[in-house]
Amino acid sequence: MVPMILAVAVGHELWRALSFAFGMTWEVLWALILGFALSAAVQAVVSKREMRRLLPDDSPKTLAIASGLGAASSSCSYASVALARSLFRKGADFTAGMAFQFASTNLVIELGIIMWVLLGWQFVLGEFVGGPLMIVLLALLFRLFLSRRLVEEARAEAEKGRLGSMEGHAEMDMSVEDDGRSLWRRLRSSGGFTATANYFVMDWAAVARDVFGGLLIAGALAAWVPNSFWQRFFLEHHGTVAKLWGPLVGPAVAIVSFVCSIGNVPLAAVLWNGGISFGGVLAFIFADLIILPILDIYRRYYGWKMAGFLLATFYVTMVAAGLAVEFLFQGLGIERHARDAKVEMASVTWNYTTFLNVAFLVLAGALVWRYFRLGGGWAMLRMMNEPMRGSDQAMAK
Repeated sequence: MVPMILAVAVGHELWRALSFAFGMTWEVLWALILGFALSAAVQAVVSKREMRRLLPDDSPKTLAIASGLGAASSSCSYASVALARSLFRKGADFTAGMAFQFASTNLVIELGIIMWVLLGWQFVLGEFVGGPLMIVLLALLFRLFLSRRLVEEARAEAEKGRLGSMEGHAEMDMSVEDDGRSLWRRLRSSGGFTATANYFVMDWAAVARDVFGGLLIAGALAAWVPNSFWQRFFLEHHGTVAKLWGPLVGPAVAIVSFVCSIGNVPLAAVLWNGGISFGGVLAFIFADLIILPILDIYRRYYGWKMAGFLLATFYVTMVAAGLAVEFLFQGLGIERHARDAKVEMASVTWNYTTFLNVAFLVLAGALVWRYFRLGGGWAMLRMMNEPMRGSDQAMAK
């Protein structure tokens, strides 16, 4: 009898966790599809080959270009790190490469849309204020503490070509050739539609593990960890101390969560409802580039010294940006206070969310059909995690 009672109890708890995960998935599904479709359309007309030429130094102009190109390229964290290394090996400035890497994971369309749906517009604004601030702070720290010798040691390690993750995806360039046509005409062309479909499917393949892993972890935390635990851990009832503590501990929680890309937004929603500060949420989301698997990739790419340097400087900038946005928004009176992030049990009703999901699933179906009919197909998916032969060569269009 006891084993049966335990089995029922365990089954009920698993159902609760899955129900929370499904509820959040249903809430954000249309936003995920919209975000990835818009990102794919941008990537379809932005060539990676141009990026290397435009990042020769760490001047303010170059860093601004790196940030814009990163936001346009919109990669998963693993592909972003691999692409930054590729740019560095081919002559791009190291600081510019890191700025590109920050922007391609923290200033992208799909991240803003998901944050808006789950957390609210204040967090979206905070992300897009804090992201550029983080890049500026990183550039200043690099100017002060990054020695030429350490950069050359990192370059020597990078030239060894040790494998990370999403190597092939980072190298592929499927954008439409700039043949004098406007961006809109290129995007509306048959090749533009195919390129958009290619990026859409491959970006989904790159982040699916993190997105749905993050949703499952968030569902488990929502179901099994009471808010009282998070409130004590984040010192919610300690006023200013909590505002300082949140950004300090947020990146540490992110490091051990193993979830990156936009998969950390559902986790951020659970932490926000649990009591972490506004700036703590932002610092947690910023920290997708220092989770443990990516720190190991830095070690393989650039060596132990540079990996440690990146961890220290990234952490400092993430904490500082979170704190700065926290107190800036508090001073402006626009800081969010309601602990009402959308962490809900499974519920499907005929409301605007369901209609949006159905409409965007049709769009996703059309792009997937195009990908397998005229795009890269299974062969390209198999190449995503393998370095391409002659990585200077773009994927054939």
